[in-house]
Amino acid sequence: MAAETIPHKVLLNGQRSPGSPAYHVREDGTWKATSWGTYSEEVRTAAKALIALGLDVGQPVAILGFNRPEWVIFDVAAMAIGGVPAGIYTTNSPAECQYIIGHSEAPVVLLENEEQWLKINEVRAELPNLRHVVMMKGTEIDDELVMSWDEFMAKGADATDDDLQSRLDSLEMDQLATLIYTSGTTGPPKGVMLSHDNLAWTAGQVVQMFSVVSSDTTVSYLPLSHIAEQIFSIHVPSTAGGSVYYAESIDKLADNLGEVQPTILFGVPRVWERFHAGVAAKLAEATGAKAKIADWALGTVSKVTALRCEGKEPSGLLAGQYAIAKKLVIDKVKPALGMKNARVLGVGAAPIAAEVLEFFGSLDLIIHEVYGQSEDTGPTTTNRPGKVHFGSVGPNFPGVDVMIADDGEILVKGRNVFLGYFKDEAATKEALVDGVLYSGDLGQFDENGMLWITGRKKDIIITAGGKNVAPQPLEGGLKTHRLVSEVVVIGDRRKFLSALVTLDEDVAAEFCAEHNIAEPPHESEQVRKEVESAVDELNKNFARVEQIKKFTVLARQLSIEGGELTPTLKVKRNRVAEHFATEIDAMYED
Repeated sequence: MAAETIPHKVLLNGQRSPGSPAYHVREDGTWKATSWGTYSEEVRTAAKALIALGLDVGQPVAILGFNRPEWVIFDVAAMAIGGVPAGIYTTNSPAECQYIIGHSEAPVVLLENEEQWLKINEVRAELPNLRHVVMMKGTEIDDELVMSWDEFMAKGADATDDDLQSRLDSLEMDQLATLIYTSGTTGPPKGVMLSHDNLAWTAGQVVQMFSVVSSDTTVSYLPLSHIAEQIFSIHVPSTAGGSVYYAESIDKLADNLGEVQPTILFGVPRVWERFHAGVAAKLAEATGAKAKIADWALGTVSKVTALRCEGKEPSGLLAGQYAIAKKLVIDKVKPALGMKNARVLGVGAAPIAAEVLEFFGSLDLIIHEVYGQSEDTGPTTTNRPGKVHFGSVGPNFPGVDVMIADDGEILVKGRNVFLGYFKDEAATKEALVDGVLYSGDLGQFDENGMLWITGRKKDIIITAGGKNVAPQPLEGGLKTHRLVSEVVVIGDRRKFLSALVTLDEDVAAEFCAEHNIAEPPHESEQVRKEVESAVDELNKNFARVEQIKKFTVLARQLSIEGGELTPTLKVKRNRVAEHFATEIDAMYED
């Protein structure tokens, strides 16, 4: 019996700790807990319901909705009977939803609400394999294809405990467990096939590395169709017996964090960048003695953080100063951020500037940058307690071999490496050679074994002069300015590098109010000069051929809806080049 799978762990928690909280949902102004005993029974019931609906071993199911208990119950239940859950981003269009459901041939789909149902209803004629649509709680649709959550769970009575146990007992660790459809920066999404061993082993390593225990809590808010959020919202809590709070929405995240004060939190760079901008603006309001105290406190804590990054603790005078700094400043800032109890903080899925991480370090918050991809279940390397270097993505994930090819490409081998791409042999052969994952990313190790990402092979800009330039360091450097929200460096086959810049709307509005600027921020000469100053300062760190010579402040944000960002907020460079071709050409007209 493969007793080490995630479904087995969930059911085991229900037996060992039936009264302990497994998840919390905010209802009527309070957080209501559901125990591991109840949660494990919900998984059992949903698993039997899927058996009753005819789901076979190896058959996918699709899930489309924001983070909720039903999402995870359905996901774990499908895996428990040998099914294969496949998440879909809530921002996906009807055509994109149709592609994933059609490609996976899922006969059953779980949907959050009427908005998501309308997408599926629009393309149902193109989904010949779709037999059942299940709605999450709170939504009922009058259609022969659809059943409510209660109706679905009632189907569990049509299968026996023996039916379920037989499926559980037949699970193999190397068996396909889930499909993670990539967000598709360059084309249609590919279905990354992850095994039960991939999921369970990776989660186990995270639990061990960060000493995760049953009293740990996290807030689930990033898309559950992404492997990083699944690790932190499903697999790690299942392994350690911890507790998950489901955020009400992205807009309510700050409020929810303030109420929950979780011990574990993972965020994509944009989340931490928003926090950074907010706190930095608040600190900037301080004047006189308050400003001096804040500067002293942050400087003191930065020294302590530098020690802790090396696995050391402060002593003597510094320890005493740290205690005072905490009392005067830090212990007021952290609860306001929802970080009072924060113990394990992570960032990944895209590059983040070292300056942002250093800023949080000055607030007594060490954020561990993780590097990896869906194809290796999330982590290739990660900073960890006692071994952190801001700007690097840390040493090898425990138990994983990471190598650098002659051309600088990062290669990965370990129990977290995927089985291949679903129904795509050609892409699998390209990415997976003799069990080694060819990441497509470029990097180098320093003398301390820390990996530094230098770019992505397909993103490398080759200028008209034949110079190869990785855009990420330039983009990350400029994004540290408080006015800037996004940067896309241009220059392929061009005489020089240029950049498209978007503004942080809130910060730009404040800047304009402070300086009595009447015109829109993107048209303001004063805003432009502020960005220009940041570009000039950034360019000092780069050779002339690698410097940004011109930039354009765009009139609007890049967006998922506009097609320029993936659901995980990665930039689709080809789409940006298409959509802003006029602005780009204007920078090269001279």
